Amino acid sequence: MNAAPGSEPQNPGRVRVFVDADACPVKAEIFRVAERYKLQCFVVSNSLIAVPPSALIERVVVEAGPDVADDWIAERAVRGDIVITADVPLAARCVKSGAAVLGPTGRVFDEDSIGMSLATRNLMDELRSSGQITSGPKPFAPKDRSTFLGALDTAVVRLRKAGFAVG
Repeated sequence: MNAAPGSEPQNPGRVRVFVDADACPVKAEIFRVAERYKLQCFVVSNSLIAVPPSALIERVVVEAGPDVADDWIAERAVRGDIVITADVPLAARCVKSGAAVLGPTGRVFDEDSIGMSLATRNLMDELRSSGQITSGPKPFAPKDRSTFLGALDTAVVRLRKAGFAVG
């Protein structure tokens, strides 16, 4: 979506969380943090995903299709928001818009790291396309869950210090 000048998405001054939810292994942790800090949370997917009953947590089901959920998130996430995704191209789009972006393992995507992340992703994609055998991502481990929780808490605290409201 290309916004007309002066109509760029604006953060309402409160920290919001956008979750690329279809394959996200840390949804329960995100929901707990959203409730603790009273953060509005958008759980975006191509299919119905269970979310706890909460005025803070909104389930968004988009049409099926490649990148439809990614587009929904990228069109709305701006500075002051947190995006949770393992999708590197989506992470790049959200970093460009100023959002704080975390992978489900706690990996921080930022202006300093996103270029290398995209290059590595594209290289691996090319290798797989040419028939090279590559290993997939490491299995999700309990340590990853703990690292993610720490990274999410750090992102919320940084945004609060930057003047965005929580609670």
